[in-house]
Amino acid sequence: MKLAFYRFLTTLTRHLGPWTFRFFAWFIAAGYFLFFPGRVARSIRFYRLLFPERGRLPALRLTWRQYQNFTSVFLDRFLLQERGKIPYDSEGFHYLEEAVASGRGGVLLMSHLGNWEVSAHLLKGKGMKLLLYVGEKHREQIERMQKQSLSERGVRLVTASPDAASPFDLVEAIRFLREGGLVSMTGDRLWHESQRSIPASFAGHDTLLPETPHLFSLLSGAPILPFFVYREARGRYCIRVSPPWTVKAASRKDRDEAVRRSVQAYARILEEETRRHPDQWYHFEDFLGEEQRGDVEDAGGEEG
Repeated sequence: MKLAFYRFLTTLTRHLGPWTFRFFAWFIAAGYFLFFPGRVARSIRFYRLLFPERGRLPALRLTWRQYQNFTSVFLDRFLLQERGKIPYDSEGFHYLEEAVASGRGGVLLMSHLGNWEVSAHLLKGKGMKLLLYVGEKHREQIERMQKQSLSERGVRLVTASPDAASPFDLVEAIRFLREGGLVSMTGDRLWHESQRSIPASFAGHDTLLPETPHLFSLLSGAPILPFFVYREARGRYCIRVSPPWTVKAASRKDRDEAVRRSVQAYARILEEETRRHPDQWYHFEDFLGEEQRGDVEDAGGEEG
């Protein structure tokens, strides 16, 4: 969605109501669904691998709902800016509060399942210190406006791009954690080819997940906190925080294995959550590789 059209649409919505946005967004999503067969094919393949027992037609229906639901991300961004708040329920939020109160901070693992931007606004509204690592899409105007909005609300942003001098400033992040802050990173997407990754199993297939958030936990002692925000009926959201764990290694030679186990533990949780909310999976790139042979151990660090 181009910035000029987005502004036109939000102006209409401001005067006529949210139904205006939903009306036009339906046709935009339908256009992407009909005229971008390569992207649609990737989503269909993902859903067929996630639910192998269902077949192609249910996967096609899920893809249609995925495209239509994605428009709510843009609408809710506008409503959040206009109203300053969005109604929500929470489950497991005390894990975040405990991490902050302990002084260790926490490593929030967000994902492209649900609306990560709403989650960042909600956390800031709770008065929590948040350092957010984000990717960079050079040609996406709305993406830049979105990040500007977060920055204006006091969320500290670090952009990790291929040409950045230091995409992951470990020193800054660990200092922030030790001050009781929350460092948030995407746990399910690599931003560029040079980013360090760990292979994991998801729905019985290979995938590559970022290594850095798990290294933050290992080096700082802060817990990993898988964090999801889902949209429910009538624009209400649900925050879900999974039980945390801390990545620990008895010696330097055990570090790689400790990180690998943590990455796989997150992959297992992400798979479970995606099965619960498949039509809110907004990862439109290739995510799953070849089918895996044999079992992969699902264990993280130590609960904390």
